[in-house]
Amino acid sequence: MAITLDTENPFAQHFANLADPRLGAEAIEASDEFFATKDRMLNPNPPVFIADKFDDHGKWMDGWETRRKREAGYDWCVVRLGLPGTITGVEIDTRHFTGNFPPAASLEACRAHGKLTARTKWTLLLSSVELEGDKRHFFEVNDGNSYSHVRMNIYPDGGIARLRVYGLVERNWTAKDKKTQFDLASVINGARTIGCSNQHYGTPLNMLMPDEAKNMGDGWETGRRRIPGNEWAIIALGAPGRLRKVVVDTAFFKGNFPDRCSILAAHVKDGTESSLTTQSMFWPTLLPEQSLSANSEHTFQQELVDLGPVTHVRFNIIPDGGVSRLHLFGTIA
Repeated sequence: MAITLDTENPFAQHFANLADPRLGAEAIEASDEFFATKDRMLNPNPPVFIADKFDDHGKWMDGWETRRKREAGYDWCVVRLGLPGTITGVEIDTRHFTGNFPPAASLEACRAHGKLTARTKWTLLLSSVELEGDKRHFFEVNDGNSYSHVRMNIYPDGGIARLRVYGLVERNWTAKDKKTQFDLASVINGARTIGCSNQHYGTPLNMLMPDEAKNMGDGWETGRRRIPGNEWAIIALGAPGRLRKVVVDTAFFKGNFPDRCSILAAHVKDGTESSLTTQSMFWPTLLPEQSLSANSEHTFQQELVDLGPVTHVRFNIIPDGGVSRLHLFGTIA
């Protein structure tokens, strides 16, 4: 499944959706799912509405929907995140739920290494917030702890089209072999995007996903550039490392692949990311300009310049176009 470009989401450009099934997330338990099953709530694609679609329980809805509650209490759904991580933002989407949305919701989280039990300790990340029908709601989370599960509570019942839980994947690099190469540009290793020049058709975060691209919409693609210069994306690696191999995959991009690419890199000090757009133009070259071709995987090793340990890269595509996946393999510094 490909993620559609999202210009409204304040979290999607910089953080991975830890509740994405493509990362292994799963809705594992719910108090009720009479009208619509809980797994639909995690679908990475935008929700749809099919006016004449019904099933044995009534109107088919693209999300999680409980029956009308006739007793005290509220409904809930537990989601095991694809990878444990620090949560920075939440999206609660009620699109297409107009007369059946919950008026309020809250979110809890826990860190569990085994099966959840009645003794599992839950932390309140998002206190009860008001919801509206047919609307996307975004909430920032300020909590520095790492969690493995979230519990979505809706008061008292109703339907949620999508739940997104954005954050940074947790990795314990101190326990890793310093000679083994890791894809430091993968979201499963904690990589994230800082910014880009253009993301008209697809966000650069798509390039960092661990699976293979499914189609042309499952990558980073810019609009057609009509002025001098080139497009670029800045990526924070999952850990400081010495990069040894670069893989640029233009799968599915046939008439719109970049003509060339290059990579600049640097070791950036903490607290200076806000000024990287300008700084990155003057970073040293890791990969000089290389020609690209359509619908192909390009591997560069001998072409790389040894810059020592780096934390961030600026990936330039010249002049514009689309790239499905970018892999940056290196050893941990």
